[in-house]
Amino acid sequence: MMVAPLFSSPDERDDTLSAWLDGELPPERRAEVDAWLQANPEEAARVRLWAADRDALRARLVSAASEPVPDRLQQLVWQHAPEAAAPWWQGRGQWAAAFAIFALGGLIGAGAVWRAQPARALVAQAPAGSWVQRAAIAHSVYVPEQRHPVEVAVAGKTAEESRAQEEHLSRWLTRRLNVPVKLFDLREQGYELVGGRLLPDGAGAGPGAQLMYQATGGTARVTVYLRKPDEAAPAAFRFERDGDVNLFYWVEAGTGYALAGSLPREQLLALAEAIYRQQPAAAASASK
Repeated sequence: MMVAPLFSSPDERDDTLSAWLDGELPPERRAEVDAWLQANPEEAARVRLWAADRDALRARLVSAASEPVPDRLQQLVWQHAPEAAAPWWQGRGQWAAAFAIFALGGLIGAGAVWRAQPARALVAQAPAGSWVQRAAIAHSVYVPEQRHPVEVAVAGKTAEESRAQEEHLSRWLTRRLNVPVKLFDLREQGYELVGGRLLPDGAGAGPGAQLMYQATGGTARVTVYLRKPDEAAPAAFRFERDGDVNLFYWVEAGTGYALAGSLPREQLLALAEAIYRQQPAAAASASK
C-alpha cells in the first residue's frame, strides 16, 4: 500500500511549513508536519532559519513601532489627509498608534515574507544570551593565535595518532562539561578540526568548551562553543552579529551551541546545518 505524500508540490510544502511555524495548522495536520520534520532534519533546519529571520523582523518592527513617527511620514500623511482633518497635534497619538499597527501588522502571516527573502537580505539581530556573547569573545581571542590556538590539538603524525587525540579531547571535554561532547566532522564542508580547549565561565553554570576548525588548505577558522545554556534559552536557530563575527546558536538536548566565524551568513549556515545533522538527537530522527 502506497502512502500519499504529505505535500503535493514544493509551494504547498512551504505554505504548510510557514503555517506550522505561525501556529496556524489544525492539531491533526500539525502532528503530521511534526512527524515529517523529525524525519527530514534538513527541512527542519531550513524552518529554523525562517524562525531566526522572523525573530529578526519582529525585533526590528517592534523597535520601529516604539519610535516617534518620522516627520517626513507625518508630512506625507497630512498632505493627503482630508481638509477637515483635526490639527496634527490633536491626532499625533492616533497617527503614532496607526504607524505602530502598520509596522506590527507586517508580522501577521510573516512566514510567507521571511521565507521569500534571500538570507543575505535579512540581517538578524536577535538578542543573544550572555553565553553567546562569551562565544563571540572567545572566538575573537583564540582564532588569531598561531602557536597556541587550542589547548588540545588533534593533529598527529599518523591517522591513528590523530584519532587517539580526538578521542582524548572528546572524553576530556565530556568529563569537564558533564554533557556529551561530539567532535563534528566538517571535512565535506571544507573544514578540518584543529582541536579544542576548556573555557572558564563565571556565570555559575560550569565551564564551556571551544572546538576550532580551519579551512582545508586555507587560513579561515570557525569555532563551535558548547555550554549548558542560560535558563529559558531559545531552542530554535538564532543569528547574531558581533562586530565582524557572525554566529548561529541553538539549544539541543540540554546543550547550547554557538558557531562563530567571519564568514558570509549563507556559508556559516551551511556549517551550522552540518553540525546539527551530526548531533545525536538529529541523527536518531534521521535514522528512523
